[in-house]
Amino acid sequence: MRLRFLTAAIVLVTACSGEAPTAKQDHNPPSESQQDATTAAYKVIFGGTDVGSLTVTNNGTVISLDYGFSNNGRGASSQETLLLSEAGLPINWTITGNTTFGNQVDERFEIADGKATWRSAAGKGADNAVDAPLYIAQNPSPYAYYVYAKTVLDAGGEPYPALPSGQVTVTPLRELTLTGKEGSVGATLYAVGGIDLNPTYILLDTDERFIGVVSPRFAILPDNLSGEDARLRELAATLNSERYENIAANVTHQYNHPVRINNVRIFDPHTLALTEPRSVVVTGKTIAAIEPRQDGPGTNEVFIEGNGGTLVAGLYDMHGHMGDNQALLNVMAGVTGVRDMGNEDAVLSALIDKIERGILIGPTITKSGFIEGVSDFSAATGELAPSKDDALALVRDYADKGYWQIKIYNSMNGDWIADIVEEAHRLGLRVAGHVPAFYRADQMIEAGYDELTHINQIMLGWVLEADEDTRTLFRITGMKRFVDLDLSGAKAQRTLDLMVKNNIAHDPTAVIHEYAMTGRNGITNNAVLDYIDHMPVSVQRQAKSAMLNVADDAEDAAYRAAYDKILATLSLMHQRGILLVPGTDMGGAFYLHRELELFTQIGMTAAEALKRGSYDMARYLGHSTRGAVKAGNDADFFLIPGDPTKDLKAIKTISMVATQGKFYFPTEVYPEFGIQPFTDVPKVTEPAR
Repeated sequence: MRLRFLTAAIVLVTACSGEAPTAKQDHNPPSESQQDATTAAYKVIFGGTDVGSLTVTNNGTVISLDYGFSNNGRGASSQETLLLSEAGLPINWTITGNTTFGNQVDERFEIADGKATWRSAAGKGADNAVDAPLYIAQNPSPYAYYVYAKTVLDAGGEPYPALPSGQVTVTPLRELTLTGKEGSVGATLYAVGGIDLNPTYILLDTDERFIGVVSPRFAILPDNLSGEDARLRELAATLNSERYENIAANVTHQYNHPVRINNVRIFDPHTLALTEPRSVVVTGKTIAAIEPRQDGPGTNEVFIEGNGGTLVAGLYDMHGHMGDNQALLNVMAGVTGVRDMGNEDAVLSALIDKIERGILIGPTITKSGFIEGVSDFSAATGELAPSKDDALALVRDYADKGYWQIKIYNSMNGDWIADIVEEAHRLGLRVAGHVPAFYRADQMIEAGYDELTHINQIMLGWVLEADEDTRTLFRITGMKRFVDLDLSGAKAQRTLDLMVKNNIAHDPTAVIHEYAMTGRNGITNNAVLDYIDHMPVSVQRQAKSAMLNVADDAEDAAYRAAYDKILATLSLMHQRGILLVPGTDMGGAFYLHRELELFTQIGMTAAEALKRGSYDMARYLGHSTRGAVKAGNDADFFLIPGDPTKDLKAIKTISMVATQGKFYFPTEVYPEFGIQPFTDVPKVTEPAR
């Protein structure tokens, strides 16, 4: 199960003011007769693959939109009607359809009699509309970004007030000439900001008409210009990198003197307790010494006051899919190691190179080579293997490129797995992954898997019929059947016995199951409760939206009971000594914190969960000089004010992170994303020059 929202969370950040648009320009000016509608069609392209479409029917002040895509066995769709004012401002907006994981969309916005009202999955709202604010829809098609951008540009380009709150910004970044089947088109690429944690890139022609939306992974383009997909996605990746390179240049602290972090307790993974107050000395990338607490700075050293806080070795997210933004935000959350579980090799290799050269901020990344079979449900990420020989060739290619393991996905032919595993093991690679459709976890264990990914992938084998297809959304909705599952029954016990016998590790991604199965519209999801008030309004709003469609009270109860059965299964696994590795499949960072908290619900103490997320995972990945704060190890740790052995939630309030010879203070970084910091920056005293 992998979160890939092509529609993104389209919501807001902070509050400001701006002018209402003038009537000098309309959106996509209509033909001579206002009654003559124009229709334009666009392709939705993901990873170079055509996965859907967007159709825009424009009748001057009325725009109808039909949007949909299908990728990796699931997809979103929506139908929208937009009524625009004479000045081009949305005054009535209806959106119906479903999100990527099936939650129904029924969104309404209206301005009438000077008042704006709206209703979405996150709830209802109303506000004064005298200043002509711009409504930011929660679940529209990506065409909405054009509506936002055109409104701002028509008003003169200054930040524009928005609802439910905040402001929208539009910044021109590149002038382009696009070459299509019908000739060349002049275009400008704009960044639309103030809506989410990161900007969205849209393309307008010289008359400010919509061309498309682009990102490093997907694009929406007219068929005429679909040949520009790769170039535009590469440009979007470059723009992302430039943004994150600028942030890195401004917030990275690399000192030419030894660094002393004074008056800190250290989490010891061997005793599962905190030490007495100490002073930790770092030289370059290494912990040089751990000494008694000092009264003040020594000569020729950087002195960081720890104020009696706690140092914890860097955490690992064992199920990530890394990009520039996730790389940075993981480090700020103390997640300094990530196992990437599937990515485009060129994208991942470039990211790792920039992190290692200090151009970008990011964790130490362990690479998994993604191999998928060919079907109508194939994932667009990674590499496809039409035959067993192709799969074996991909294993060899990943080994040559220095990958740590192979990851198998749902459309793979399960009959090939034994040979794939044999080749991978011959080359020193481990094998992990999903259970291919129409097969069971037991068969993958017997074929030689080293690790199984996602708890639902195991448990579905205990409740599904042989012909039921887990390449579709059914691998999520089918979990409702866990309600009646007997964990003492033969099927469950046989799988657990095989896992113990064959020393099979498991990456349950419990947090994504919690988010999906217990999330309900209008209620902030449990997975984010402890920090959501610090997030931009956009993120807060999305946290009140269900991932799945829940039809009625009976289905609500079934999903909740099924989630409880998942926790019970993981508890059994833990009791039997099966190694559970903490991963999120949700981007890591604060979600990794929640994953560790869920480990405390299946039988671990807070200290044991903290050890599992740091020391145990360092050992699992072969990182012998990470995972513990001790002399001779890498300086890879974070500073928090509280005691995480008593309350694991303390790891959310991080004031400093050290990794790869660099120091970061999250409070200096979070404002770049509209996030309210959690702590003050520690006092830092540098030697006199």
